[in-house]
Amino acid sequence: MKRTTERKSAKVDLGAPELYINRELAALEFNFRVLAQASDPDVPVLERLRYLTIVSNNLDEFFEVRVAVLKHKHALGAATPGADGLSSAEILARIRERTLELVGEIYRIWHDELGPALNADGIRFVTRDKWSEKQRRWLQGYFQNEIMPVLSPLGLDPAHPFPRILNKTLNLAVVLKGRDAFGREGHMALVRAPRSLPRIIHIPAAVSDSDGDFVFLAEVLQSFADEIFPGFQVCAAYQFRVTRNSELVVEEAEVENLARALSEELAGRGYARPVRLEVGADCPRAITDMLMANFQLEDADIYRCDGPVNIIRAGVIYDQLDRPELKFPHFTPRLSPAFAKGVNEFDVLGERDVLLHHPYESFASVVELLRRASQDPGVLAIKQTLYRAGKDSPLVDLLVEAARNGKDVTVVIELRARFDEEANIGLANRLQEAGVQVVYGVVGYKTHAKMLLIVRREGSGLRRYVHLSTGNYHQGNSRGYTDIGLMTSNAEIGEDIHKVFQQLSGLGPMIQLKRLLHSPFTLYSSVMGKIEREIAHAQNGRPGRIVAKLNALNEAHVVEALYRASQAGVQIDLIIRGACTLRPGIKGVSDNIRVRSIIGRFLEHSRVYWFGNDGDPELYCASADWMERNLMRRIEVGVPILEPALCRRVYEETLENYLSDNTQAWMLGADGRYTRRHPAAGEAPHSAQQALLSKYCG
Repeated sequence: MKRTTERKSAKVDLGAPELYINRELAALEFNFRVLAQASDPDVPVLERLRYLTIVSNNLDEFFEVRVAVLKHKHALGAATPGADGLSSAEILARIRERTLELVGEIYRIWHDELGPALNADGIRFVTRDKWSEKQRRWLQGYFQNEIMPVLSPLGLDPAHPFPRILNKTLNLAVVLKGRDAFGREGHMALVRAPRSLPRIIHIPAAVSDSDGDFVFLAEVLQSFADEIFPGFQVCAAYQFRVTRNSELVVEEAEVENLARALSEELAGRGYARPVRLEVGADCPRAITDMLMANFQLEDADIYRCDGPVNIIRAGVIYDQLDRPELKFPHFTPRLSPAFAKGVNEFDVLGERDVLLHHPYESFASVVELLRRASQDPGVLAIKQTLYRAGKDSPLVDLLVEAARNGKDVTVVIELRARFDEEANIGLANRLQEAGVQVVYGVVGYKTHAKMLLIVRREGSGLRRYVHLSTGNYHQGNSRGYTDIGLMTSNAEIGEDIHKVFQQLSGLGPMIQLKRLLHSPFTLYSSVMGKIEREIAHAQNGRPGRIVAKLNALNEAHVVEALYRASQAGVQIDLIIRGACTLRPGIKGVSDNIRVRSIIGRFLEHSRVYWFGNDGDPELYCASADWMERNLMRRIEVGVPILEPALCRRVYEETLENYLSDNTQAWMLGADGRYTRRHPAAGEAPHSAQQALLSKYCG
């Protein structure tokens, strides 16, 4: 979309590149805020470990997708500068510079802070130079009995060329000295750790006099590499790990069967083009050069790790250890008081709307609504979108049951949900076998909206019951993500949702909705229109106010509109968890805009838009961030919260509450860096998430 060039009312050029933060760098910056949790002594130590592994996982995905796509476009000469004006070469150089800082900080925290903190609580990751003789003997036996039988080492020579290395797997480059059975001098060999082997080995308490000693598999492989290559002297063994492009490319308009095309593409994902090589800090240049040549990478793609290259694997002990005192206190989500035991959900929703605030309130209410629908003889049809459902989803079981009970069940499954493609293809097959009508959405537009529609015969007519959410129909996510769900039988909202489903399944023409904001049709224009309305209020001497809670903000036109609103005097507060390309606090441009990010126990995921509208405020909960892809290239919905009491509740809990946070809030500066907020002198500490935990689960 071409950006606006006429800005007659602005004293500065609001399209100037220096006013915009690069979206990739903004996304990378989020990980520094998460990593700070791993360094926070007030966070339970196993949670600190979990945060460190979350950052490692985020970094993997960042390279698999964002860096991979950028490198591909750069190689083709197809990368065009965004609003920030940076070339692809400049972005890649800055990504490397900042990633080196992030990787260095990960391993500094691992060695200097997290390791000692874990040790103090009786948990040790024991390196091979610290093994006792008793531990060494046990690990050698474990190696001989459990590891050695499944290894397939590969010597490198013209008859044994460099093998295909699977994405993100643990490998060793081994330097050998001596002659083999055929009289050849020592050479290089590779050892690939089989995927069936655990990457973290728990040493029995009888061996360690402690039940908290763990060893990385890589350490064991390095220590007993001589047994893998009898007759050779093992000079050294070096860890390495390659990250590959994981972005699937399917020309949807040119395929007859999207599921089959995706399945074929998935088969090669693990061996796609390399984008990053991680090596141990001790890996010599000659070995690194050999690996670089085989993976066709450059110096800028190499990252040295001062510790295990697969440090992400350390996180498995979080679930292995029964140490509740080292984790966040357990909580039980509150059951919505609207649904007392034995109540009929349809009776409740026939009288009033019900709001659910996850994870503080239980997702069980959604499950029970669908259970009721699957069994109720009056229910004729059920329609639902599934973006990510997770394994063993009770909702999927109930959809299958509903179909078998004679209900007309339609499910829109987004096959292209990143890293869930394979699971969603399997889910689609299961539902189809049960008689569910499965729709894959619209070519070129991911179906990201979270919608459930139930059509029920009541008396002589039909009534629609709806659940709309800011988050996925995924029980696991509902325990760790903050989201808002609305249950309603509002006739206009129900009719709107019916029309959206009809469009998704029937590929019909443009539809007119009464209540919902609908991407890619009206959501963008509605958001822009509401910003313009606040500008008009401010220009006419009335208060202008915007508060929005999002995961990300990068759509350049929206950013420019917010700059104009700030110039007009509109007061703007943005609560943005991840990437934000807007620069707040620039005099004459954005000095009326404040941007904060909340990083806490739960992943902030709810999207809420609030517009003051001169005392007649409007509030929407949505599945969409203010990103180009959500506003232009996805199927999304934003639902108004119409009941005044529920509207106040959403405002108070998701906006006002978060604006008062002075313990887990990070404030974005005009330079693109974040500073953590702390209570001022005499100010009581306030954590938005903890306040909600106390309110609902106290």
